[in-house]
Amino acid sequence: MGGLDLSFVSWDILSKFVLKGLYFSVQLTLVATLGGIVFGTLLALMRLSGRRLLMWPATFYVNGMRSIPLVMVILWFFLLIPFLIGRSIGAEISATVTFIAFEAAYFSEIMRAGIQSIPRGQVYAAQALGMTYGQNMRLVVLPQAFRNMLPILLTQTIILFQDTSLVYAIGAQDLLKGFTTAGKIYGRSEEAYLLAAVVYFVICFSLSALVKRLQARIAIIR
Repeated sequence: MGGLDLSFVSWDILSKFVLKGLYFSVQLTLVATLGGIVFGTLLALMRLSGRRLLMWPATFYVNGMRSIPLVMVILWFFLLIPFLIGRSIGAEISATVTFIAFEAAYFSEIMRAGIQSIPRGQVYAAQALGMTYGQNMRLVVLPQAFRNMLPILLTQTIILFQDTSLVYAIGAQDLLKGFTTAGKIYGRSEEAYLLAAVVYFVICFSLSALVKRLQARIAIIR
């Protein structure tokens, strides 16, 4: 530890490399979360529809995605899609599409559990009032399911933010890539990786603390 030298860290380093990478990591996290929740909810509804034509493809997709490491999905998409379409799509776009497709499988399971947590009596009451399946889900079930699953959804989002470091494998300019580039330029790779770990820890620990407080408030309301 005595050989560590953090004197290379400056605002110039932070603005050129770290903040740019942080911006992309946060952007990727938000877009993948929103896209994952939307497509994950659709997958959950397909699995709960009771129709085999919808259940089987959704089940195959969710179980298949959850059985493959994310870094492999990133590499497959980044390498195979340009080969199939005949042109490069860029690391950032590839990472965004991959994360949405991958996270949809995980958000699907969260939303499916949230939907199933709603008492069936409320569903039957809505049906008795003449609501269609879509109205029942949109007005009665999904709002409560989102509220019940909010802490878990946010926790999965924090995990997603940590996973954004995997886009380093395809050269995307994420937070980890920013620290790595700065470390290589100034010959301080060890210090750069150490600082990256500290930044990831501070961000994720702070967000986890906020989620715990939110979970406690929701529990009190109930």
